[in-house]
Amino acid sequence: MKGEISASMMCANFLDLKKDLADLEKAGIEYLHFDIMDGTFVPNFTLGPGFMDAVRKAVSIPYDIHLMVDKPEDKIDYFDIQKGDFVSIHTETTNHVQRLLAKIKGLGAHPGAALNPATPLCVLDNILDDIDFVLIMTVNPGFAGQKLIPYGIEKIKKLKTYLTAKGHGGIKIQVDGNVSFENAKKMHEAGADIYIAGTSGLFMKDMDIIAAAKRLRSAIGG
Repeated sequence: MKGEISASMMCANFLDLKKDLADLEKAGIEYLHFDIMDGTFVPNFTLGPGFMDAVRKAVSIPYDIHLMVDKPEDKIDYFDIQKGDFVSIHTETTNHVQRLLAKIKGLGAHPGAALNPATPLCVLDNILDDIDFVLIMTVNPGFAGQKLIPYGIEKIKKLKTYLTAKGHGGIKIQVDGNVSFENAKKMHEAGADIYIAGTSGLFMKDMDIIAAAKRLRSAIGG
């Protein structure tokens, strides 16, 4: 199956953002991935609603919003979530997971559950009817440029098997963390659908965005 690319905007060149956005559109990138970090759930601060609103005016690419924040139910209204966007929350961050997922769906967006490397798949048991995708973190969230945790590939395989066995094979599998050309191929073989690409496979020092996207697509099914 042909994979889709979600460009990690925390890795873009903020000093020449217009060019990066134009190149992402030329490359046919399917989503723009925004890591929202609060310095509490993860040890970093990144991106905010003002930046996201400005980018929205420049492109028509749907958003892929990853809320790495405590109590996301108190913060989700900061963001201009639009129909067709993907929005993921971590199951550990709120006491009312289903309520928040329902709110995301009510906005016309695709709700998703994000799982840290050590978070077991069983946390999905009671929310499979409420999600359109699962985000598998193959690094511990917070910083770009980390190495892949080897078990991440096996976890993608297990998730694919789990979803099929539960009768929810239509739920998409998204992967985030060291999505290099080599790792993306392994992730694709394991059953991933959407690839969050940052410094390892899209925003690279020795290759422009359009060339990198072309090479990445060859690794995820063309």
